[in-house]
Amino acid sequence: MNNLFETYKLLIDRVNVDFVRYLHDKINWNNRLIAILGARGVGKTTLVLQHIKITNDVEHSLYVTADDFYFTTHRLFDLAKEFYQNGGKKLYIDEIHKYSGWSVEIKNIYDLLPDLQIIYIGSSILDLEQGGADLSRRKVEYHLKGLSFREYLNLTLHLDLPTYTLEGILKGNVKFPYTEYRPLVYFKEYLKTGFYPFFLESDDYTIRLGSVLKQVVEFDVPTFAKMNVSSSAKLKKLLYVIAQSVPFKPNFSVLERELGISRNALPDYFMYLEKAQLITMVREKATGIKILEKIDKIYLNNPNLSYALTDGEPNIGTIRENIFIQFLQNLYPIVSSPSQADFEVNGYTFEVGGKNKTSHQIKDIENAYLAKDDIEYASMKKIPLWMFGFLY
Repeated sequence: MNNLFETYKLLIDRVNVDFVRYLHDKINWNNRLIAILGARGVGKTTLVLQHIKITNDVEHSLYVTADDFYFTTHRLFDLAKEFYQNGGKKLYIDEIHKYSGWSVEIKNIYDLLPDLQIIYIGSSILDLEQGGADLSRRKVEYHLKGLSFREYLNLTLHLDLPTYTLEGILKGNVKFPYTEYRPLVYFKEYLKTGFYPFFLESDDYTIRLGSVLKQVVEFDVPTFAKMNVSSSAKLKKLLYVIAQSVPFKPNFSVLERELGISRNALPDYFMYLEKAQLITMVREKATGIKILEKIDKIYLNNPNLSYALTDGEPNIGTIRENIFIQFLQNLYPIVSSPSQADFEVNGYTFEVGGKNKTSHQIKDIENAYLAKDDIEYASMKKIPLWMFGFLY
């Protein structure tokens, strides 16, 4: 156990608290059981280490990773009990999805060590929570997304730009330091290499992102879904097929024939990829029971994935729609509205395009706006696409 403490103290010493992700102040850190989930590479580990350092609670806390060699011969519950008996108050467990039977042990820690607070960190796919113990009545769950454009600017330029409501953005109220910086320059960089915080750590961003994708598709999802090698290979091929044709309109018959994935299994494959935050599914606008039926389009989760997975240069129109969805889906449900415009969000209709996009398609629609790329300022109902990156 001493080695765990030494590693933990080393990590705390090294973590920087100059920039902290948006989610930190939204978490109620007093809850007894907290789950922090998210895609690989979005900064979950850094977030919890920063919290420990910011609150200056190092001595009564312990951070461990569930894939540490320690757990090949020790149970998680036994560690928690020993830590608690020696005055420990807060146990942070990272990579929880790599620990077999994790939910049962978390439940036992929660029930049998009532004065110990547990914060566990894992893949976003865990919110499906197959089998094991039901933690839904005990845990409070938070999801960390990739960097917003606002966060990217703050991190890159050492600024302190605030968030805005959707209504504020639609009024063009976003205050930007135009005298010092041009937003479009940084927005183009962000679309290619700015969604994951590790862009600061290496010049080999695309290689690092490829490694993250490989780990998710070849280990995280197959382990969670109990896939065999053959099914794992099909999942990887499905992601590649989607990447080459986004926005992808699913045709289950064609996919079944070309990938060898049964029609009944395909919805599960899509669900796993979405929960792992590799793809985003936009459903068709409908009413009643039909709202549950049809997936209209499938995008990669964010434009950085498009640049990493697409052969050649990604379609700029798709990139624009993709980032618009990513900015807003963190706060609002989004539906496709192909008969009128691109999307409907929270009572508003949006058409997404470049600077030459006209309002002809939405001129007769109430509460309709153009989200336009390659413009710096808002005017009338034309809102710069980059401004939506200030929602979180």
